[in-house]
Amino acid sequence: MKIRQAEFVTSSPTAALCPQSDKPEYAFIGRSNVGKSSLINMLTQRKALAKTSATPGKTLLINHFLVNQEWHLVDLPGYGYARRGRAQREQLGQMIEGYILRRQQMACLFLLIDSRHEPQRIDVDFTRWLGQNGVPFAIVFTKADKLSRGKLNDNVRLFLQRMQEEWEELPPHFVTSSLDRTGREELLDYIQAVNSSLKEAQD
Repeated sequence: MKIRQAEFVTSSPTAALCPQSDKPEYAFIGRSNVGKSSLINMLTQRKALAKTSATPGKTLLINHFLVNQEWHLVDLPGYGYARRGRAQREQLGQMIEGYILRRQQMACLFLLIDSRHEPQRIDVDFTRWLGQNGVPFAIVFTKADKLSRGKLNDNVRLFLQRMQEEWEELPPHFVTSSLDRTGREELLDYIQAVNSSLKEAQD
């Protein structure tokens, strides 16, 4: 898939206030500081489409971007940022849950996992919650350039093995680097394939 156009549409405080559209949506979520904004900018080839920050937890709204006038890329707030107050964590949790469980336009949720770390309980728990609720998702391992190929492969394998303890069939997974654009074509091709299957189902 070639990205010809990518533009910011709107930010929404709740799923109910998200744009009224019949275009498929691909949402991105992960722990704070997982590299979500950098990945979005790399995929769309726009340096500042999604705002990056050295401070974790900056995304506080549901951000919609229109790509090629065909589908929406959705930037969701990160989870697990400990420095937020309890009230704000609960509010963000409700916002995230409301979008993921009720947004009918969402074709796939991309769950970002920091490849530098061995399996984190908060990420494993999140995959379990997605499975329990029947949410279509794929895993995106980020920051592949930050560690050796051997360590990268080990961490990816460990995470997938941890999932296999509970899952009969694993979701698709991708290994990416926003720095050297690893995984870009694979992710975009996957989105294009889902878009095609959705279109065929409508015809």
